[in-house]
Amino acid sequence: METKPRRSTYVPQEIEPKWQKIWVDRGVMDASDKSPKPKYYDLVMYPYPSGDLTVGHARNYVMGDVLARLKRMQGYEVLHPFGWDAFGLPAENAAMKRGGIHPKTWTVENIAKAKRELKMIGILYDWDREVTSCMPDYYRWTEWLFLLFYERGLAYRAMSPVNWCPVDKTVLANEQVINGRCWRHPDVEVEKRDLEQWFFKITDYAERLLNDLEQLDKWPHKVRVMQTNWIGRSEGAEVDFPVAGHEGESIRIYTTRPDTLFGSTFMVLAPEHPLVEKVTTAEHRARVREYVERARKETEIERLSTEREKTGVATGGFAINPVNGEKIPIWVADYVLVTYGTGAIMAVPAHDERDFEFAKRYGLPVREVIAPAGSGGEELRDAYIGPGVMVNSGQFDGLDSKTGSDRVIGWLEEKGIGKRSVKYRLRDWLISRQRYWGCPIPIVYCELDGIVPVPYDRLPVLLPEEYKPLADNPDFWRTRCPRCGRDARRETDTMDTFVDSSWYFLRYASPHDENEPFDPELANHWMAVDQYTGGVEHAILHLLYSRFFTKVLHDAGLLDVQEPFMRLFNQGMVKRFGQVMSKSAGNGVSPDELVDKQGADAGRIYEMFIGPPEEDVEWNDSGLNGVVKFLHRVWRLVLQPESIEVTAGARDGGDAVLLRRRVAQTIKKVTDDYEDLRFNTAVAYLMELANTMQDYLQGGGVRDEGWDAAVHTLVKLLNPIGPHISEEMWERLGEGGPDRGLLADATWPEFDAAVAAEPEVTLVVQVSGKVRDRMAVAAGLSEEQALAIAMASDRVRAALNGSKPSKVIYVRDKLINLVP
Repeated sequence: METKPRRSTYVPQEIEPKWQKIWVDRGVMDASDKSPKPKYYDLVMYPYPSGDLTVGHARNYVMGDVLARLKRMQGYEVLHPFGWDAFGLPAENAAMKRGGIHPKTWTVENIAKAKRELKMIGILYDWDREVTSCMPDYYRWTEWLFLLFYERGLAYRAMSPVNWCPVDKTVLANEQVINGRCWRHPDVEVEKRDLEQWFFKITDYAERLLNDLEQLDKWPHKVRVMQTNWIGRSEGAEVDFPVAGHEGESIRIYTTRPDTLFGSTFMVLAPEHPLVEKVTTAEHRARVREYVERARKETEIERLSTEREKTGVATGGFAINPVNGEKIPIWVADYVLVTYGTGAIMAVPAHDERDFEFAKRYGLPVREVIAPAGSGGEELRDAYIGPGVMVNSGQFDGLDSKTGSDRVIGWLEEKGIGKRSVKYRLRDWLISRQRYWGCPIPIVYCELDGIVPVPYDRLPVLLPEEYKPLADNPDFWRTRCPRCGRDARRETDTMDTFVDSSWYFLRYASPHDENEPFDPELANHWMAVDQYTGGVEHAILHLLYSRFFTKVLHDAGLLDVQEPFMRLFNQGMVKRFGQVMSKSAGNGVSPDELVDKQGADAGRIYEMFIGPPEEDVEWNDSGLNGVVKFLHRVWRLVLQPESIEVTAGARDGGDAVLLRRRVAQTIKKVTDDYEDLRFNTAVAYLMELANTMQDYLQGGGVRDEGWDAAVHTLVKLLNPIGPHISEEMWERLGEGGPDRGLLADATWPEFDAAVAAEPEVTLVVQVSGKVRDRMAVAAGLSEEQALAIAMASDRVRAALNGSKPSKVIYVRDKLINLVP
């Protein structure tokens, strides 16, 4: 068969498929567990395979690929795997919208398409390590980990309120409740029901999760702050308020301001608090029940909104303030949540904004007990929430807030009516989902033996093929008790998809292991992840849960590390026409479209060049075409330098020493920027080097060893971000090819500080024509740089009398004259 001759021009559509096949055939990104090289674990968050891929989605995948290629050339054994977060509500909802097709069918089709598109843009993964969370060979081990948590006392069952659609007779996620109604049935009000559900006891790890954030100095500061606030550690006191007329009954509250206890003039219970019915008097019962029912239909976000007016209802019951014996009314209000603190608060309207607003609305008393400095005892117009001096507080009057808090807690403990306490905003993790498309919970309920875990050797509990709620599928839930053999019932809830994603990075170490979730020896070899890249939307839940899992597995002796991700980066989104790019918005650019028109390398480079990678950026076709022109220019410089004509008066033309210096400087700049994920400036430096090389040729520069070194360096530096064109140029330079060494395996250029150093010159500094200083500076300074150096001179500033020059005359490398 006759071989088609190679074109001399750059045609990406011809060279890109060629190199993609060669990379796969040669196993370029296949990681070896036994390599003597230092390891580097480069990971991007695995995605939901829930729709069409756009180049916007690909932004973080390109980032990961650039870093993986760089680290390979730097001599690391790189683990760069990929997988699919394939269970969960997004997949199930999308399947339902498409005529109720099976979520598995839809998911598998999306995965196949996305894999093809990822390969099309030159992203290399170790596909032999691919994991898919909805496949039994993965979720078997998610079930195994559930059993481990259960054995360690970290998985338990408890009552919890859920959103219930009375038409579909199913639980709804918060996102499926719109204005209190079912998303599928807009005329049907959603009910609140209490169901027994499964939780992970993440609160046992709250202190460690908080303290260990200090180790994560390579995480974005804002993410650490978000996790700190989410965990929400506070110090205060728990205090029991006896309920009047109910012997032995009390309401426990937690307060961070024990210094304000004497200012509590009423109490508020959450609508769901178990004491509401008991403390409500007969004449108030109807109104209270009506209010509770209405509040239970609202989301926590709605209830806590600062924009809505606070509402509540009196129960008719009273509590006794233990510090002064005062009888205070008990109210029910929706701004108190049963899931936070104790589900009850002592209301101190003088020193809490919400309580003040509530008290003013319902005519409840406001008593000042903390006076700000300089206070004259005037009536409060707003709640005072700052520190001050205790007043109207009995024996504690005159104490400052901090001292007073400590003294009050000590007094409470002496009297046996309260104690010092640390609380967390963090709640235990509710993992139960009343959905089909999720990992089954490996639990059986037996009338004789109660809750019985499925034995490890009987995993996985398989999802049935029939797509319908598990509770409606007797073929699934009918089973035998593993202990006694009697008839029993399987758990019909499935796990939150965040459980799947809390350990997937460990499975990559040994994805085909049939004996355990991961090989501890291999996991300890690769962990922790050196670079983790993904969206900031996962800053709290996914990252917090992954940290929790890692700590539990460390405590179980399966992992050495206690933190999963050493360095974290959150990329910004790609927009087009002002909106986040997506197919549904009609502004998406598909990988097929990009590759067919401009080529994968142009898209990769443009996406990295378009702006700082942590910021949202706007996709612009003209900018993309500018990158295409850059690649054509590089092609000519590397492979057709004779086509670049000598031009009279070319800037810096023909200076071989300058060329060597610029090449050395670019090695340093591009290397640092790649490693720091500053891809936009790395591309800018590559463009500057190409300009310098073109100026060199246009100035009559000789194509000698120095030129060849510049060409080879440019190609190597470009390779991580534009790998297809770089491999092709490398082969045509005679340095590599399918039968020889690949550029992907070449060594990264070494930085030579001596060559990169700018030569020094003496800069004469004048003020109004008189010499005021002589300074040794680097050659080639811009006027702005020279002015900054000159203004740093004490002599020059004195001659200018502290003013700025009105005029600057600059002769590069010789003189700068400042005119006041």
